[in-house]
Amino acid sequence: MKIYHNNKSLQLFFGLLIGFAFGFLLQKGGVTKYDVIVGQLRLIDFTVIQVILTAIIVTMLGISILKPMGIIEVKAKSGSIKNSVIGGLIFGVGFGILGYCPGTVAGAVGNGYLDALTGGVIGMLAGSAIFALLFPMLKEKKWLTLDQHSEVSQFDAIKGHPLKVTIPLAVFFSVILMLIH
Repeated sequence: MKIYHNNKSLQLFFGLLIGFAFGFLLQKGGVTKYDVIVGQLRLIDFTVIQVILTAIIVTMLGISILKPMGIIEVKAKSGSIKNSVIGGLIFGVGFGILGYCPGTVAGAVGNGYLDALTGGVIGMLAGSAIFALLFPMLKEKKWLTLDQHSEVSQFDAIKGHPLKVTIPLAVFFSVILMLIH
């Protein structure tokens, strides 16, 4: 499996393949539709949380099996709690106004929804450009900080095999899924 770790082209190919699968599953799950997303925000349609919890369960168990076998590596990126809160608030406002997140907006554009293309894609590009222009000033005024949180992933923090933690969590999330349904 070391061939995969050092082969950037293969990693990009698998990333693209997984991206297409992710978009397809978002579309099939119905979470690329504006009404479904707004229904989640209004707490009347729980399709989005069901898709998210299912993805968490599958990913958590997949990493718990593949990481100990050495097939995948888990790397946590360092970051800042303050920056994450600021970014989360900006993301939340955009999400609430538009009714799409970056993943679902891509799927909605694939469905041909014009609002996702104009508001979503153009909005993300404009927001990225504004951030890039303001970044030096934000950093200089210390609005963006370097107060790093841990680079250790939760999987690295587990003593012993990760399945001893992830299986009970998967059962817990599955019960939540059944209750929501």
